[in-house]
Amino acid sequence: MQKSEEEWKEILSENQFNVLRKKATEPAFSGKLLHNKEKGIYVCAACGNELFNSDAKFDSGCGWPSFSDSNHKSVEFREDNSFGLNRIEVVCAKCKSHLGHLFDDGPKPSGKRYCINSIALNFKK
Repeated sequence: MQKSEEEWKEILSENQFNVLRKKATEPAFSGKLLHNKEKGIYVCAACGNELFNSDAKFDSGCGWPSFSDSNHKSVEFREDNSFGLNRIEVVCAKCKSHLGHLFDDGPKPSGKRYCINSIALNFKK
């Protein structure tokens, strides 16, 4: 899926654009989906790609929606050394939008925590 940054600016809200396209981070504990406990699928707010199943969501206490697993073909990983940190960035495989980061402090069996900006997601029941 290829769109110019100008096209993304027309489609996304200013806050979504800043997170999804400019790799900003929404404030902790501010996201609309942080406490969502409904069953369904979390999709990319930019393109609708199915990213995470609600069964993989857990409360990590970090302030952003957290998932122990992803729909593997729907996300990609990139090295992120911004702010003097060595992290793994999670991006949508379809539109290449920034979603959040992957950490190795999640629950078993995966041990992974996908820390995802709520504004980068939509939810489908």
